[in-house]
This record gives sequence, C-alpha cells and structure tokens, in this order.
Amino acid sequence: MVMHGHEAWTDMRSENQFTPQRRAPVAVVLGTQDVASAVAHRLFHAGYGVVLSRDPAQPVLRRSMSFDDALVTGFSEVMGLSARPAHALVEVLRGFTERSGVMVTALELGDLLCLGLIDLLVDARMRMRGLKVDIRPYARLSIGLGPGFTAGRNVDVAVETAPDAIGVLREGSTRGADGIASELGGVGRERFSRAPLAGIWTTSRAIGDRVAQGEVIGACGDIPVCASLEGRLRGLVRSGVEVPADLRLAEVDPRGEGEPSWLGFGPRGQRIADATLDAVASMETFRLGLEGVAH
Repeated sequence: MVMHGHEAWTDMRSENQFTPQRRAPVAVVLGTQDVASAVAHRLFHAGYGVVLSRDPAQPVLRRSMSFDDALVTGFSEVMGLSARPAHALVEVLRGFTERSGVMVTALELGDLLCLGLIDLLVDARMRMRGLKVDIRPYARLSIGLGPGFTAGRNVDVAVETAPDAIGVLREGSTRGADGIASELGGVGRERFSRAPLAGIWTTSRAIGDRVAQGEVIGACGDIPVCASLEGRLRGLVRSGVEVPADLRLAEVDPRGEGEPSWLGFGPRGQRIADATLDAVASMETFRLGLEGVAH
C-alpha cells in the first residue's frame, strides 16, 4: 500500500522511529520569509527541531506572515507557534533539545554544518534566478523549493511552487522564473512598490496601514517610494535595511474590508508547506522500498 501526505508522514516520521538515537530529527530551513516560515511551521508540528537561516540577500517583505522579525525583536509568533533568535551554535543546539518553538538565526549553512546533525535541509529562499549549488551532501535528505532545482542533480527532491502546479518532483526540474505574480484581489505585480535604486530603505509606516494610491510610504536613499494602489499594506520591508535595486519594498492588498491578509500564512505558502511534507514522505517511502529489496 502506498501512503500519501500526512498519513505517510505520521507513520514514518514519529520521533521514536526516525533515528536510532530517539532524538527529534533536525531540519534546517534556508530562508525566513513567509514560504520558508510556513514550511518551518509544518515541520515543527511534524516532530522536527527547526532552525531557519536568514538569507542576507533578500530582506523579508511579508514580515507579519513570517518568523524573520524574531532576529530583530527577540520574539515572533505566527499561527500559534513562537520563534526565538539563535545567535550561536550552542543556542541552536539548546533549541533542538527544548523544542519550545522554532529558531531563527543569521548563521549561514556553512556555520550550521558544524552541528553535524542535519536530517533535512530545505532550500526555501525562493531565489528566482542564479545558479543553485548541489546541497545533497549536506543532509540526509535535501529539498529545493521553486525555480532552479532539479531532483537528483542539486537536491534529492524538488517542489514546484508555481501557483497552478504546486507539487513534488522526484525527477525533472522546476519551472524557471516567469516574472508573473500570483493575483490578490484580481491584481498581480501592480500591487508591489519596488526599490528605484540600491540604498537604505526608510519608512514610518506599518503593516496593516491604509494607504492611498500614489501616497508616499517611504524613501530609498533620497527617492520617495509611493503606494502602487489604494488598500492596506500587506507587506513592508523593515526600515533601515540596505536593499538592492528593484527589490519589492511594499505590497498593497487592494481588497475591501475582510479578514486581514497579512496575518498567518497565505494559502500558497501553506500549499507549498504541504507539498514539502509530501516530498519527505515520498522519499522515505522510496528509500524504505529500496531497503526492502536489498534485504
């Protein structure tokens, strides 16, 4: 019988069965934005000790939908799960033992390899372009989310993240970046305000604020940045951060009254997180099958 999704995950990933040491399996998630945080949330509740590694090249936009702010404020909470900063390896190790929440760190993968404990490595940085390195040697199982990953070449298994095709790839490559933003309230890329140049971004606005189309919401260097639409700020890069040119600095939800779309994880992020769990279950089923044949 072939199991799928959470049923397979529950059966194969209990803490008592995962490793002979009977410790919680360790997951390193590269990235701290909303998708990476949704993945970390799922992995924690599946029994993992989880640490998210901040991507210094990508300041986080949807901060209230992610765990990234824990590195600045000392605490973050999304959908009932808390996150705390881990500035040193000893703090990461303590977090794996206590499992009181997820950890967020500025330590990069090269630093975290010193842990020698990585059971699952998920590259959830969602970088749209650039060469992806082979991360398979660094963990028992590696998964890549989004453009640039090929199962069996630079990760063990890939997850397609295009909104119309989210799912697990045991072979083949994910789609390349197409520059098309998923729609929210019938609006795509037009809801984002971007950095006109590289520089320091400053703003006094907050996520959830109402804005008018064309209203100045901050500045990049000396150049004003305006809201692209009328609505509520769903995403806003933290003030005082150095940003590259063309980075998404703000996102406006153009819809009227309703549930705040900037709290909790979005539907797409949750679907990608579910697919990530399915990817792990799929590989475990495959490996158990190979062990059965070998014996």
